[in-house]
Amino acid sequence: MVLKSRMKWAALGGLVLSAFSLFTHCLLAVYSGRSLSQYQEPDPVLSWVQRFQTGTLPTLSPIYRRLWGPIRPLGSILPHANPRGSYKAPTSEANGYIFVKIQGGFHEIRNSICDVVAVSRLLNATLVIPVLQPTTGNKGVSSDFKSFTYLYNEDQFIVALAKDINVVKALPKNIKAAKRRKEIPSFKVPYSASPDYYIEVVLPALKQYVVVELKVADGGCLQAILPPQLEEYQRLRCRVAFHALLFRQEVQDLGMKMLHRLRASGRPFLAYDSGMTLDTLAYHGCAELFQDIHNELIQRRRRWMIKHKLIKDKLSVDSMKQRLNGSCPLMPEEVGILLHAFGYSSDTVIYVSGGELFGGQRIMIPFHGMFENAIDRTSISTVEELTSIYGHEESLFTDLPQQPLNKEEVLLEAWKTSGPRPRPLPPPPARPKYQSTGNDWWRWIANTNEKPEMTLMELRTNAHKLIWEAIDYLISVEADAFFPGFDRDGKGHLNLASLIMGHRLYLYAASKTFRPNREVVAKLFEETRSHLYKGNQTWHLLVRDHLNRTALDGLNEASMNLKPLSFLSHPIPECSCLRQDRLEAAGRNAAGSSKRLNSWVLFGVTYSCPAWMETEISTVSEKEVDTEEAGDLLSEQIFQWNNSQEIGGTEISGREDAQIVDEEYLEGGEG
Repeated sequence: MVLKSRMKWAALGGLVLSAFSLFTHCLLAVYSGRSLSQYQEPDPVLSWVQRFQTGTLPTLSPIYRRLWGPIRPLGSILPHANPRGSYKAPTSEANGYIFVKIQGGFHEIRNSICDVVAVSRLLNATLVIPVLQPTTGNKGVSSDFKSFTYLYNEDQFIVALAKDINVVKALPKNIKAAKRRKEIPSFKVPYSASPDYYIEVVLPALKQYVVVELKVADGGCLQAILPPQLEEYQRLRCRVAFHALLFRQEVQDLGMKMLHRLRASGRPFLAYDSGMTLDTLAYHGCAELFQDIHNELIQRRRRWMIKHKLIKDKLSVDSMKQRLNGSCPLMPEEVGILLHAFGYSSDTVIYVSGGELFGGQRIMIPFHGMFENAIDRTSISTVEELTSIYGHEESLFTDLPQQPLNKEEVLLEAWKTSGPRPRPLPPPPARPKYQSTGNDWWRWIANTNEKPEMTLMELRTNAHKLIWEAIDYLISVEADAFFPGFDRDGKGHLNLASLIMGHRLYLYAASKTFRPNREVVAKLFEETRSHLYKGNQTWHLLVRDHLNRTALDGLNEASMNLKPLSFLSHPIPECSCLRQDRLEAAGRNAAGSSKRLNSWVLFGVTYSCPAWMETEISTVSEKEVDTEEAGDLLSEQIFQWNNSQEIGGTEISGREDAQIVDEEYLEGGEG
């Protein structure tokens, strides 16, 4: 009886505990439900992990100003691409229509569109929305978009240029029918053609046939530097590139979302574009920067380019000599060493731009070893987000017709289905057929120099690359700092990094944009080749000095070397104006202001900003103005041109340099 009584009490206790536990769980569910009802779903989980070993630097510290601060002398240059003086609106009585087909990559398309708009204005013609060859036809690309609208906002393009040229979405029906019958003249326009070419060759045909077709394939169809009397056409190019050519809304939204995720940590970030593509390395003769199979791939590509007269030089080139001349891209490892020597810590957030990186992620291993927060577009976006901006794309494999079995396959199938009896060995498998990987592997497989036609998957990937580079372009323009690994493409023209630098110079002239002289950098690396990762204090100071000085000196070099190739890489002084109030304040408060004023002559920006821009500038609080103009800040000390000591052909003040080092030492910076 006693045992039964104890069992009853134990059972009763168990029931009480169970009831209490159930009651507790109900309370937890109620309160957690209230908190969950107010919970907003966050952005998708990012695949990169923010690891920060150092604290956030104060924005007024010397180290922060050196790494992220604006370039003070350029702060008075503002974007101003509006017409100046007499500029007539387009008339309804145009000479005819210009129909354009553009072929090439992202930077080539962007350059070409700006050129054809200027040509349309020059010929007083109506421009039909250009056709982008990588996104047309039945090539596996989504049918949700027309050619131009796959990348850019068509309506914005038309509205933004309404006061410059007439733009239509399609040809009239009667002219379209004549085009289908190939009854209109077609011109394969040369790269960097002069205005006289269009006036003397294209304009007569335009007046006779009412419509002409232009085929642009080399990334530009109008010379970069136009005569002085056509300066308004340079500003027209700026209005096209920096205001009319907006990406379609889906691409814009995803780019802004990714930019927001990059800034979620509250820290500034640097964008880096390597510029290392197979064609670039082959064109400039940089095969020996790589080893093994990659060297052979570059040489085979160079042989192909020589055969097709894309290169007039010989096949064998001393790559080490090319590198010392600054004709080869900086390796990611070298860029990492430079950034580290300049003062960027290992936890700096770095966005790696560029779709195709020759050599793959293997050559990025040293860079990732130095900067653990180096990420790309795949790290801050999900697969679903990237896939959604392509539009609806049909499968490339489900509807393919079945190939008939050949005789050997029929025999093999019969052998498999035959009854139980002694069986001979099956026939050997056929030689495998591989798809092209984009790196010329077909040369070994097919044993021929004739490249096969591109598959639908390759054509689709080429179209996707336009979207990828558009996102990289958008993020790099808005980055707090930008570092280019190279500024030329596989044709000797300017590449994506050059367009980014030009856009940053137009929109944010004072932003931290590095313009390293690769010839000087190569010599610096030769000096410390035996201690590449452990450069001494003197070597670090030389790197910092060079990168600091080229922020301004690089503008002069770009004006002389890059601008003749592409106006968009250096759109000043034509598309900029000078903020007079800052110069007047500098003349009142700072010593040596006359020399600082003379520095503006080097950039040619002498046009005073209009009054409405000065009004907007004056709305800045007095406290901010006082903070910026009180004393000589570090960034201004670095870039003053009234210096006393010369290093590497450019002057720098030893007294100011010592002051910078002292300030950084007091702030706890690296020596």
